[in-house]
Amino acid sequence: MVDKEAVLDGYDTVARVYTEERSRSDKEHKALSSLLHFLSLESRVLDAGCGGGKPVLRQLSSQLQQTIGLDFSTKQLEIAASKAPEATLLCGDMTQVPLTDGCVDAIFASHSLIHIPADTHQTVIDEFARVLRPGGRLLVSEGPQKWEGTNRNWLDAGAEMQWDIAGPETTRAQLETAGFHIETEYGAPNTLDEDEDEEAGWIFFETTLTHS
Repeated sequence: MVDKEAVLDGYDTVARVYTEERSRSDKEHKALSSLLHFLSLESRVLDAGCGGGKPVLRQLSSQLQQTIGLDFSTKQLEIAASKAPEATLLCGDMTQVPLTDGCVDAIFASHSLIHIPADTHQTVIDEFARVLRPGGRLLVSEGPQKWEGTNRNWLDAGAEMQWDIAGPETTRAQLETAGFHIETEYGAPNTLDEDEDEEAGWIFFETTLTHS
């Protein structure tokens, strides 16, 4: 099972390296463009697990008036403050999102659910349903298959990172349990590896909240 403190220490340690690695790829462009298609300038959007703010939060805040970045790493948020200065930044846990009920129009959660213990994934998805307005949009990424593992020298930066990937079947069921209707799902290659084949990459679930 994922150790939350180990993940936090890892993200704090690799904060700048991770931000630069993420900045080299725009492979979430398709998912982000799809989300933005359903939003207006005034829409309020949460980037759950925003990291250092690049590339997602920066793009959202450049196109929308109300963007929120949530992360539990203060080191990552310090970087996000410079990369996406227009965004509101919150330090917190996705199992207890520090927002009121029904206050956001959309949530983008890319490469964040996978670092949380699998037995709390439903709790996180339920929290997303709580803070979304009815009819709100959620875009969440998941690995192509169930897997749990550790890299003790992630990004060659001397930091340990852990993953607890539930897999698409479990995530589909959890989304539906929370009241989400899956509009579509499609693959997105690992944003930290430009050479990875798309078929081996991540899956994005694009969903609409029908009830909570």
